[in-house]
Amino acid sequence: MILYRCLFVLVQLFHIFFIFHEDKGIGFLFCAKINNGGKGLRKVLHASVNSSCLFFVIFPGNIIGSGIFVSPKGVLENSSSVGLALIVWTLTGVITAISALCYAELGVTIPKSGGDYSYVKDIFGGLAGFLRLWIAVLVIYPTNQAVIALTFANYALQPLFPSCFPPERALGLLAAVCLLLLTWINCFSVRWATRVQDVFTTGKLLALFLIIIMGIVQICQGNFYWLEPEHAFHPLQPYDVGRIALAFLQGSFAYAGWNFLNYVTEELIDPYRNLPRAIFISVPLVTFVYVFANIAYITAMSPQELIASNAVAVTFGEKLLGVMSWIMPISVALSTFGGVNGSLFTSSRLFFAGAREGHLPRLLAMIHVNRCTPIPALLFTCISTLLMLCTSDIYTLINYVGFINYLFYGVTVAGQIVLRIKEPDIHRPIKVSLAWPVIFLIFWAFLLIFSLYSEPVVCCIGLAIMLSGVPVYLFGIYWENKPENFNSFVAKLTHLGQKLFMVVYPTEGSEDGNEDKDEAG
Repeated sequence: MILYRCLFVLVQLFHIFFIFHEDKGIGFLFCAKINNGGKGLRKVLHASVNSSCLFFVIFPGNIIGSGIFVSPKGVLENSSSVGLALIVWTLTGVITAISALCYAELGVTIPKSGGDYSYVKDIFGGLAGFLRLWIAVLVIYPTNQAVIALTFANYALQPLFPSCFPPERALGLLAAVCLLLLTWINCFSVRWATRVQDVFTTGKLLALFLIIIMGIVQICQGNFYWLEPEHAFHPLQPYDVGRIALAFLQGSFAYAGWNFLNYVTEELIDPYRNLPRAIFISVPLVTFVYVFANIAYITAMSPQELIASNAVAVTFGEKLLGVMSWIMPISVALSTFGGVNGSLFTSSRLFFAGAREGHLPRLLAMIHVNRCTPIPALLFTCISTLLMLCTSDIYTLINYVGFINYLFYGVTVAGQIVLRIKEPDIHRPIKVSLAWPVIFLIFWAFLLIFSLYSEPVVCCIGLAIMLSGVPVYLFGIYWENKPENFNSFVAKLTHLGQKLFMVVYPTEGSEDGNEDKDEAG
């Protein structure tokens, strides 16, 4: 009876969220209009967050994703004890809050959409900004999407292989099918993409709600052996500083998305007040959810069982839900399916920001003349993600993307200090103490040095890919006086791509949305 009441409350909350989502127009909307002269089709890429309070729902909703269903194993395995793993989850939330505050100052001081790409470019110059964009396009977005797609495949297939791990080929194939299907949906219709996001959000809410409630029930029944101090800090293997750094990288993957609002700063309503308020409310809320979800896991499983499981929520459900255990893999699969869709849906915003600055080919920022979908950007992201699926080792991919992400988080936060020195009198509607960026940079140095020590091959591959952007920048952007034949060749390729995909370059702005919404379907 308790389970059914919980499900009823969850459905009602989702229904309220869905109504607000429809009425307030939250999210990215690609729209099209015919100009009055009839001489051409002008595209408008309009990102709107039209409620000053609702992004307090969207912000934590954007952070909470597949990470909490995949990272607990990596965090516990590298932390070597339950107690240290919970400390890692808590400290990662604290560091996330500190970095979010630093980004909030940068977001209102340099009020450009594009997030840290825009900040790094303005503070350190075009090359640094391009390298951030280069690594995001080639590594961060594709790897994130590959991890989420593999998590979906893992949870979808786990019930079919109860006594062993699913075959690697099956995981890769199902992840690829998921990615191709969602790419097609996003290419076909913005409205379909948003409907998918609405529907599959329920999976995430349902799974976490059940995990935390069942964990509380377990504690009330006295099942907290591994939470007692004498057992919580009993090492499963010798403590190692390098592995602890990897535990922080695994945990940081679950918090990814905390800088979401910095990518749409230009479209936020009253960001000076609402941006820090969203941070103060959302990050502690997400940290609370993550810590209690991990406490719930450990009330039902021993640390050894958790580490041995490739789908911790499935194992948790099998332990506690009995005949209803099928709810957990379905809920997580729905959540991760929606996570892949959300990543595809929002990645085009960065493509547009890069193309606006001349750092990406214009074709990648173009949208379909009728459907208003960024087809070239979606196809490019899809292909690069499929390449990442050549490995089905989720935890290696997380270390890979986590190292690169933190590298540029540190560069961006260092830029905050540089900007204070270079332009001390610039208007800063939000101004945080310099102690916060210093604390973050100390943690950042620890994380990168020991991650490089523990996983030198993975980290060096990421660095090599990043540095490969230097000759590309020198040839493609810094060298302005290119031969006419080369420029003509690029123009012909762009024109061919436009005809092939039926896309045009949009202009940024905001117009009346009613007619646009009809077009977006």
